[in-house]
Amino acid sequence: MPVFQYKAVTPAGEVLEGAMDGTDRRAIVERLRDMGYTPLRAVEAGAGEAQVAVARRQASPLFRRGVSQDEIGVVTREISTLLNAGLPLDRSLEILVGLAESERVAEMLRAVRNEVRGGASLSKALEQQGGVFSRFYVNMIRAGEAGGALGDVLARLAEFMERSKDLKESVKSALIYPAILFFVAVFSVVILLAVVVPQFEPIFAQSGKALPLVTEVVLGAGALMRAWWWAMVLGAVALVYLVVTRLETPEAKLRWDRWLLGLPVVGDLAAKVETARLARTLGTLLRNGVSLVNAIGIARETMGNTWLAAGLAEVGRELKTGRGFGKPMLETRRFPAFAVHMVMVGEETGRLDRMLLDVADVYDREVARAVKRALALLEPVMIVTLAGIVGAVILSILAAMLSIYDLPL
Repeated sequence: MPVFQYKAVTPAGEVLEGAMDGTDRRAIVERLRDMGYTPLRAVEAGAGEAQVAVARRQASPLFRRGVSQDEIGVVTREISTLLNAGLPLDRSLEILVGLAESERVAEMLRAVRNEVRGGASLSKALEQQGGVFSRFYVNMIRAGEAGGALGDVLARLAEFMERSKDLKESVKSALIYPAILFFVAVFSVVILLAVVVPQFEPIFAQSGKALPLVTEVVLGAGALMRAWWWAMVLGAVALVYLVVTRLETPEAKLRWDRWLLGLPVVGDLAAKVETARLARTLGTLLRNGVSLVNAIGIARETMGNTWLAAGLAEVGRELKTGRGFGKPMLETRRFPAFAVHMVMVGEETGRLDRMLLDVADVYDREVARAVKRALALLEPVMIVTLAGIVGAVILSILAAMLSIYDLPL
């Protein structure tokens, strides 16, 4: 039975650390709760040691960087757990300072704790942390403070961040295999043209016979690659640099995002990812008492596609004139029809926040299905393309050999 290292808080606010064996993490958490403790963490012994090692490396100057969103998500979940267990805010922050896995997180928590002890609200203290916490995050905390439900709001924030992370990770994980396949294809073609094909050049030169056109093309491509490989690498790097630099300008980024949404498969996937993020952000903000006008302004900052963000800005302007949310959204013709009609139903029934969260759940599942469909199409296309290129090179060599020995193809 595996051994789990745990950290928990007693009703008196003391932090307990120890080890406990159990079938899984959930069983450990339930056992700690039965003992009257508030569980904070429970990880397998080996996994805990690995996390500590990573934290130590990241704390060194070589690995030092800003606080990541994953670390903020962990801190959010832990604060909500402590507050819902009845501990005061400053005591909760004090406990988390001691539990921080890295020095940069501990420093950030100390700064927040000091601000709170000095009389500042949590939202104000988070706002002073130099952009570590997004405007969305700070406004959620402010709404929770105004409604007297800070623990519940932090729990919802943690859930929101976990769902967003799961969505990103699912897309990234799905793209690993196609990326590997692409690099293998490029590597294979380079080896064929730069190493394999030149082995046949002396044979062709000694024959003195004219070679087929396709063989001449392949030999020329191999010679070009061997002689100018450095220029090709520099050209590729320069092209990437120019594209990235160009996309930093608002006009070019807007055109690029609009073009991206128009692509057959990729555009549909990008639209669903953005719609899921937008719907979850708006629904979460509305549920916690933020006005729709302010929620739209905050949600725009979380969107990665500037074309959709510009459409949302138009919707916000129309909303201020009293036209509502759904109809202006429909008139932009930039958002998926299903999402827009769900928003209109939510407006009519007075349950816009619930409907937006339902839309986010639907599109999270749609993204997973769309990724699977895209990969089901992309993988065979890449395999067939690689096989075609390799086959063409081999056939060109074979055709040359047969022409040298006057054999029929």
